[in-house]
Amino acid sequence: MKAFGGPAIRLDRSDINTDEIIPAKYLTEITKAALKSHLLEDLLLDGKPFFLPTEEMQQTRVVITRANFGCGSSREHAVWVFEVNDINVVIAESFARIFRQNMFNCGILAVELSKKQIEALFAMPGKITVKVDLEQDQLTASSDNKDQEVFICDFHLNSFDKELVAAGGWLSYADRKY
Repeated sequence: MKAFGGPAIRLDRSDINTDEIIPAKYLTEITKAALKSHLLEDLLLDGKPFFLPTEEMQQTRVVITRANFGCGSSREHAVWVFEVNDINVVIAESFARIFRQNMFNCGILAVELSKKQIEALFAMPGKITVKVDLEQDQLTASSDNKDQEVFICDFHLNSFDKELVAAGGWLSYADRKY
């Protein structure tokens, strides 16, 4: 089974839309690889452009954010740009419905946690790493600070979405089932 987790970034804002995930001007690209360097290019956090050094972005496997992530247009490009950047988990209080399903269809795990749990993840000091046990429906986050702070919680996915993600997305799932 595919491993889920890795180094995480935190995007401290609700309502991050698909135009901020991948700007519309890149929707004419014909390969997913062409989208790679434009992930979160137009995102503003606290009114300032989001910036993460290239090396750190290349190591990121998990995004932690707030409510209504992926709102706006239902374009698949917004999920493809995570896929091509090897981001395999997005954790949020809630997701836009179509965006969430597109994530599962591409084999990316969308984990919804309570506002209190999201607050705990944002309160952790330092850089954090997330590990997901899909079979046990459990998420563990650990901090790189000297106190080794750890956060553990359970989450729930319906069985079909869990099968989609475990298979690596809709196409792999269909190949196995049909």
